[in-house]
Amino acid sequence: MFSFSFKNRIAFYYIISTALLIFVVFIAIYEMVAFTVYNKVDEHINIELNEYSEKINVGQNQIELRDADEWNQREHSEVAVDPVFLQITDSIGTIIEKSENLKKENLLYNYKLKTKRITDVKLAGKLVRQIQAPLYNKKKIIGYLIIAVSLEEEIAILHKLRVILYITFPIVLFVLFFVAQFIAGRSIKPINSIIETSNTITKDNLTSRIPLPSDYDELYILSDTINKLLDRVKNTIDREKQFTSDASHELRTPLSIIKGTLEVLIRKPRNAEEYKEKVNFCITEVDRINDLVDQLLLLARFENQKLSLNVEYVNINECVSESINRFDDKAKLKNISVVRNFPKEDLYAKTDGYFLTIILHNLISNAIKYSKVSGTVDVIIEKVDCKTLIKIIDNGIGISENEINKVFDAFYRTTTSTNHPEIKGTGLGLSIAKRLCDILEVDITISSEVNLGTTLTLSIS
Repeated sequence: MFSFSFKNRIAFYYIISTALLIFVVFIAIYEMVAFTVYNKVDEHINIELNEYSEKINVGQNQIELRDADEWNQREHSEVAVDPVFLQITDSIGTIIEKSENLKKENLLYNYKLKTKRITDVKLAGKLVRQIQAPLYNKKKIIGYLIIAVSLEEEIAILHKLRVILYITFPIVLFVLFFVAQFIAGRSIKPINSIIETSNTITKDNLTSRIPLPSDYDELYILSDTINKLLDRVKNTIDREKQFTSDASHELRTPLSIIKGTLEVLIRKPRNAEEYKEKVNFCITEVDRINDLVDQLLLLARFENQKLSLNVEYVNINECVSESINRFDDKAKLKNISVVRNFPKEDLYAKTDGYFLTIILHNLISNAIKYSKVSGTVDVIIEKVDCKTLIKIIDNGIGISENEINKVFDAFYRTTTSTNHPEIKGTGLGLSIAKRLCDILEVDITISSEVNLGTTLTLSIS
């Protein structure tokens, strides 16, 4: 099989379709010319028939010409000068008279014909067109007048036309192929630009973009789509690089702390209480690593789209209470009061209970973590229109206005939180909560003021 370039394929398909169209047009031209030629011949024959029919006397049992000299005209004597052949027969086909130019030849008599009809027949090996018309005497056929004309000139004309069409056809196609190549080359010029730009794009160079064509057409849409795809790829790679860097940093920090603690521990003998204190400290850091790994695995599941939902009717009051109870000890360590403001009747929502619990755990944990000592965290559940709202309000360190839109980014920690080194965190809790909310189609909003506190609201349909 031949391998054509895209440009040549366009030209080839164009030529195939054009060839079929030209072929049909040429056949139509030939047929129209042939129809016109034969129509002229038929008119000529009918004129001759009418002319000689008026010069024939038809008696009861005889047929004769009124002017016998008519048979001696040049056109009936010589074959070379547009001859007209005449022949008169009786009712059974016996020849009564015929023109001298027939010589020893006879025109074909068809005994089956009872009406006037034009046919093509051979005469001395050459094609002629003849008409056979009955001669009547009182509605009785007593003979036939047969007139024929040569088709040699017409056949020659049609032959020349066929030769011209046969020669013209490939020449036209040949010229059109190069014209189509030229047009196709100009048409796909933007594709060459796409190829050239694409060849410059590598994993180390994702900034190049394909120039958009001036006309808004399919190639413009293709170029724009590829550019948007490159934007998404670049953003994904940038996020992956940032994620890897942040994850490495977050894992390295507790490991460094554990290593430093153990190095200090083995420098000299310690008493049992000191060993216990340092080991418990290392266990705390290991727990922190385990929590970070769990969160990283959950984020990886988000990226790989491997989350499957188990949607059911969930008791919101129960779900929120369980999440609060889980952090009772953590709240007591900071002497924080968690105030529950729930409706008397249990509220239900159709969602995934497990993922909703993860969201609540992260939000309530953050509220307690960032609240001031002896502060208060309010958890409110209410029904507004057809939606169930869960509000978690703390009176903690708050978030500045210019950072509030970044808190859902992975590993992002606000300036106010980094200014409090005693508050440990990875910057993954709100990111995970936001992604789960997107999956569950739960709206999450945040409002905050520095040193006054933060309010997070979940809206479940």
